[in-house]
Amino acid sequence: MASTGSAGFVPVMAALSTMRSSAERTEKSLAHEYLENFQKSPEAWTMTHSILSTSDATAEAKLFAATTLKGKITYDLDQLDRQNLPALRDSILDLLTRFHEGPRPIRTQLCVCLANLAIQMIEWKNVLQLVGSSLGNNCGDCLLDFLRVLPEEVTEGRKINLTEEDLAIRTKELLEDNSTQVLRLLTQYSQSSTSAASNPHLLECISSWLREIPAADVVNSPLFNAIINALSIDASFEAAVDCMCTILRDTREVDESIEIIQIIYPRLISLRAKIAEAAESEDQDTLKGYTRLFAEAGEHWVVMIARLPNEFRGLVEAILECCARDTDREAIALTFLFWYEFKQMVTLEKYKQARNLFADIFANLVDIMIKHLEYPTPDGPDETDLFDRDREREEKFREFRHQMGDVLKDCCDVITVTDCLSKAFNLIQRWISTYGSQATDAKVPHWQELEAPLFSMRAMGRMVSPEENVVLRQLIPLIVQIPNHEKLRFQAIMALGRYTDWTAQHPDFLQPQLSFIIAGFKHESKEVVKAAALAFRFFGTDCRKLLAGHVTQLHEFYESVLDDLPPASQEEVTEGVACVVSAQPIDNIYPMFKLYCDPIVKRTMSRANEARSAEDEAARLAVAGEQQSWVQATLERADANVERADYLQLLTIFIQQIQPYVSPSQENPAVKYCQEIIPVMSAIAENFTNSTPILERVCRCWRYMVLSYRTAVLPLLPTLAQQLAIGFENSRQGCFLWATDAVLREFANGAEFVDAGTSQAIYNFFEQQALSFLRIMNDLPPSDLPDVIEDFFRLLIDALIYYHTSLLPTPICSPILSAATSALTLQQEAPLTATLHFLSDFLSYGTVHPNSSSFDETSNAARITNPPDMQQCVKRLVSEQGEVLTQRILTGMMFSFPRDCFQDASGVLLTLFEIMPQQVAIWVKGTIGMLPAGTVKGGEGERLMSAVGMKLQQGEMRKVRVLLQDFTNIYRRRNVAPREGLGRLEATRFRFSW
Repeated sequence: MASTGSAGFVPVMAALSTMRSSAERTEKSLAHEYLENFQKSPEAWTMTHSILSTSDATAEAKLFAATTLKGKITYDLDQLDRQNLPALRDSILDLLTRFHEGPRPIRTQLCVCLANLAIQMIEWKNVLQLVGSSLGNNCGDCLLDFLRVLPEEVTEGRKINLTEEDLAIRTKELLEDNSTQVLRLLTQYSQSSTSAASNPHLLECISSWLREIPAADVVNSPLFNAIINALSIDASFEAAVDCMCTILRDTREVDESIEIIQIIYPRLISLRAKIAEAAESEDQDTLKGYTRLFAEAGEHWVVMIARLPNEFRGLVEAILECCARDTDREAIALTFLFWYEFKQMVTLEKYKQARNLFADIFANLVDIMIKHLEYPTPDGPDETDLFDRDREREEKFREFRHQMGDVLKDCCDVITVTDCLSKAFNLIQRWISTYGSQATDAKVPHWQELEAPLFSMRAMGRMVSPEENVVLRQLIPLIVQIPNHEKLRFQAIMALGRYTDWTAQHPDFLQPQLSFIIAGFKHESKEVVKAAALAFRFFGTDCRKLLAGHVTQLHEFYESVLDDLPPASQEEVTEGVACVVSAQPIDNIYPMFKLYCDPIVKRTMSRANEARSAEDEAARLAVAGEQQSWVQATLERADANVERADYLQLLTIFIQQIQPYVSPSQENPAVKYCQEIIPVMSAIAENFTNSTPILERVCRCWRYMVLSYRTAVLPLLPTLAQQLAIGFENSRQGCFLWATDAVLREFANGAEFVDAGTSQAIYNFFEQQALSFLRIMNDLPPSDLPDVIEDFFRLLIDALIYYHTSLLPTPICSPILSAATSALTLQQEAPLTATLHFLSDFLSYGTVHPNSSSFDETSNAARITNPPDMQQCVKRLVSEQGEVLTQRILTGMMFSFPRDCFQDASGVLLTLFEIMPQQVAIWVKGTIGMLPAGTVKGGEGERLMSAVGMKLQQGEMRKVRVLLQDFTNIYRRRNVAPREGLGRLEATRFRFSW
C-alpha cells in the first residue's frame, strides 16, 4: 500500500510519546482518545505502513502500528475496496521480509495480520505457496511464525465478520486441505540441519498444527524424534515439553490411540532418569518440565493404567519420583490432578486388581505428602521467621498445604483411612519418644516434624467414619497433650475440630478435648484463639446432645469470652452455643434463648444509645460490627475496642440455629422470644436510617425470623410488615425489600397454613413497597440505586410467581416496566442480571407457557398454561413500551452490558420476538438505523434484517437470537468504546407520579 511521509504520522508519534511520559492525567487521556480514534479511522491504513517502513520510528511505535494494522484487518476491512486487498497482502509480505529477523513481537503481529487477511480474502487460494515463495529460504523463523498463528487465528474466527458457512469453508481450505503439505514442510525443515531440528519455533508450530494434524501422523514421522531430542537441549526444552503435552492430549481416547501410545510410552519412560539428574543438579525448571510431562501422560492414560497396571506401573512410579524429589515444592502441584483422576479410576470395582497393585504407591505417597507438609526450618536465629519475611511465599505455602491435604484424602479412598491415619499416628508417636522429653514452653525441638502429621490428620478428618475404632482411640489422648507451641497448639485444636462427628459417637473422649479447646481461648496467640472458636463451633454443632446438660455452664463460659473475641470468632462460638440451646427440651427453649440473648440485646442497646449522635460514625458502625480500618482506629482512640462486636449478627445466629419443632396449634417458644426483641430492633432501625450496615443487619435478623419459623411468625407479621414499610420509605435501603421478599414467599397464595385473607394482606404490603420504590426511582437516577434496584427486581420475580394474577392487570405494572427499562442503563452486573431476569419472567406471561411454577403437585409434569387475559395484559404493555425496551437491550449489548449479561439480554429479546415478531423486527431495524454513522458497515444492517425476516417466516425464533447476538458481538468488538453521537439512543430519565 502507498505510504505517506514521516510528517504525516507526527501527531501519532506525539500521542504515543505522551502515553509513555510522565505527563498529566488529562494530557494522557486526550492522547489515549486521539489514538483510539486514529485506530478506527481510514487514514490508519496508510499511516501504519508509513510508521512500519520508516527508520525514524521507535520499536514501540512500530509495534503499535502493527497492532493497529491487525485491528484494521480484523474489524475494518470493508473500508478498502476488494480490488485493493492483493496490494494490502503484498505490502504485509514486504513488511514481513523487512522484519524477518525481529523484533519478534512486531513480526508476530504482522503474521497475525496476514493470517486474518487470509481468512477474509476468500479469493486467495494459494496461501501457503505464496507466503512460502515470498518469504524465501532466508526467513525460516518468520515462515514458522506465520504457520503457527494461522491455525490459532482460524479457530478463533468468530471475531472475523464472516458468515458461519463462509468461515467453515475457509477453515477447510486453510487448515484441513493444507495439513498434509504443512506436515511435509515441517519434516523437511527439521531434517535440514541440527539447529533446525531443535528450533523452538518449529516445536511451537507443530503444537499449533496439532489442532488439525492427527497426533498419529506426527508420532509416525521424523518429527517425533526431533521433539524427543529437543528435550535434551536447554533452549528448546520448554517448547518440546509443550509439544509433547499437546501430543499426549490427542491420545486421551485410549482405545482409539492404543497404537500411538505403544510408540510413545517406551520413549517417555526412557526419560525417567532425567528426573534424578534434574533434582541432583537443582534444576527446578527442568524438573518441573519432566513432572508436567509424566503427570499429563498419567492424566490422559489413566484408564489404560487401571486396565494394565503391570505394564504402566513405571509411569506411576515416575510421577511418584517427581513428587519425592521436588524438595522445593515447585513441581509437585502438577501431579495433583493425576492422583485425583487415578484415585477415581482405581476405586471402581472393575479395577480392584489395579487398586491392590498400586496400594504401595499410595502408601508411599502419604509419606511423601506428610514430609512436604513440614514448615521450613529458619536459616537465621529467629525461629519464628520461617519464610525470610516473605509474606507471599508464606501464603502460597499455606494454600499449597491444603491442596496436598486433598491428595491425602485421595489416598484414604484407595488404602483405607485407618492405614493413612496410622502413618500420622506413628509419626506423632516417634516424635514424642524422640523429642517429647526435651520440649518446654520456651522451646520445642523439631516441632515441624510433629506439626506436619497433625495437619495431615486434620486434612483427613472428613474421610474418617464415626465408627473408626482403631487409631483415634490412641491418637486423641496424645493430641490433647501436645506441647504449648503456637503452631502445634493451633494445628492440634484444628485437628480435633475435624473429628467432632467421631466424638459424638464416643462421649468418653469429649471432656478432655473440650477442656483442651477451652484452654485455647486463653492462649496468647490470636491464631490459636481463632482456632479454638472454630473448633468450639464444630463441637457445639455435632455434640449438641452431649452438651445439652451443660447449657448453663456454657453460658458462663460464653459471657466470659465473648467480648474479647474478634467478630468472626464471636460468630463461631455463638453458633456453637446456639446449637446446644437448640437441643434443649421444648419447655426449656424460651428460658435458655432469653438467658443467652438478653445480654446481647443489652449490649446492642448500650452501643445504640452511645451512638445517637450523628457525628459518632465510628460508634454507629460499631453497632453493626463494621471492620473498616479507619473505624477501628477511631474506636481505639475512644478506648472502645471491645464494643466492635456485631451483636445484631449474633442474635441472627441464634435465630438461625434455634428452630424447635412445634405443632401449628401451639405457641413457638422461639417466636415468643422474638416478639420481645422486635421493638428493640425497630427502635434501632428508626434511629439509624442513614447507616446501611446497621439496617442490613436488622433486616437480616427479621428475614431469618421468617425463614426459621415460617408461618409460626404470623403473630409478628403486622408489626414486621409495618416496620419494613416504614424503614424502606425512610431509609431507601434495599435490605428492606430483601426482607420483604422472605415474607412474600412464606405467606403467598397457596402456602400451607396460610389463609386467603393473610395472602391478600401480604400482596397489599408488596404493592406499598413497590410504590415506594417507584417514587425513589423518580427522585434519583439508577446509578445512585444499584443495590435497591437489584433487591426490588428480585422481589418482583417472586411476586410474579405467587401473585401474577393480581399484579399483571393492575396499573402499577406500567411504571414497573418503565423502571426496568431505565435500570438497563446500569453497568453493574448484579442489578442488571436481576432486572433482565425479571423482564424475562414478566414477558413470558405474554406467551402460552410462562416461566413459573405451581403449588399444585398434580401439575408438576406439565407446563403451566397462561390464560389469554394475562397474555393480553403483557402484550398491551409491550406495545406501549416495547420500542424503548428493545433499544435499551440492543444498545446495552453493543455498548455497556457486562459480558455475563449477554445471554440474559438476548433471552429477553427472544421473548419479545415470540410475543410480537413483526413489530419487534421493526423496532430492531429502527434501533440499528439510529446507531452512530460509520459504526455499521455498508449493507450490514440490511443483511441482518433480511436474515431475521427469513428466520421469522420459518418460525426459527432461536436462530433470530443467534443472529442478534452475533451482530451485537461484532459491533462491540469493532467499536470497543462508545463513540460520540449516540444521540437518540441515549436513555431518558425515569419519571413516576401516583
